Amino acid sequence: MRSGFIGLAGRPNVGKSTLINAIVGSRVAIVSVRPQTTRRAVRGVATDTGAGWQLVLVDLPGVQRPRDVLTERMQRRVERELADADVSLLVINGEEGVGAGDRFIARELLRAGAEVPVICAVNKVDRLGKGQTVEVLDAAARLEGVSEVFPISARGGQGLDVLTARLAELVPEGPYLYPPEEHSDQASEVLLAELIREQVLNRTRDEIPHSVEVAVSEVEPREDGLVVVRAEIWADSESQKGILIGAGGAKVREVGTAARRELERELGARVHLELTVRVRRHWRRDEGLLDRLGID
Repeated sequence: MRSGFIGLAGRPNVGKSTLINAIVGSRVAIVSVRPQTTRRAVRGVATDTGAGWQLVLVDLPGVQRPRDVLTERMQRRVERELADADVSLLVINGEEGVGAGDRFIARELLRAGAEVPVICAVNKVDRLGKGQTVEVLDAAARLEGVSEVFPISARGGQGLDVLTARLAELVPEGPYLYPPEEHSDQASEVLLAELIREQVLNRTRDEIPHSVEVAVSEVEPREDGLVVVRAEIWADSESQKGILIGAGGAKVREVGTAARRELERELGARVHLELTVRVRRHWRRDEGLLDRLGID
């Protein structure tokens, strides 16, 4: 048997979360067009008992320059997880090509663990022409420290079998790190909160997505099969709270309706979702609160 940790690195919004969901075959990381969607190091677990391997894919926040306590913590977590990984997987957005940010991250991967193999997945190649694909694959192969390059489409599935097989060859021999039936190490309440936050991200704009957090306060299964989920959406200011609520409560109802469908899909049960929007000023600077949220 083989098992090990795969640390995914890349610029914000290159498709790391979509890639992990595709390899795991289950929804373990939320996806949004907004940069910096991922705040925690989410572990997705992919196991093939027939082939005898298990990959623990760590969905890391996009590498960035810290601007507050929240992003400082996110960046420190990136560095720790990459240092502990058995394989580093650099994900590049093929549509954007290889840029200075990708070159910086490749150097950081070398610095984090000189003995850790670094392979590169060029994502979204299904949107490129043949000439563009060859060009970006060549540029990726020239990145410092990168030993292999794989063209993929995380959303369409192209190239994922080849990439996954290679990752399984690179992880060390050893027993499974998680039970084969598990897909993630996230607490249920954290995943439910993230699914709600995903709907906020997809339905707001400007600075709202970066300023919002969601906390699930209670999950109450009832005898009739209904699951009651109570959650709070936090905003940084009264003006942001007003935007999240919307005229006559329209925005929060829109978010709640979409989030309830996702929660029902995850829980396999009917859900009654109670959402409260409140102001928690400067929550991104509150060390104790970030500890309780598990953003460490």
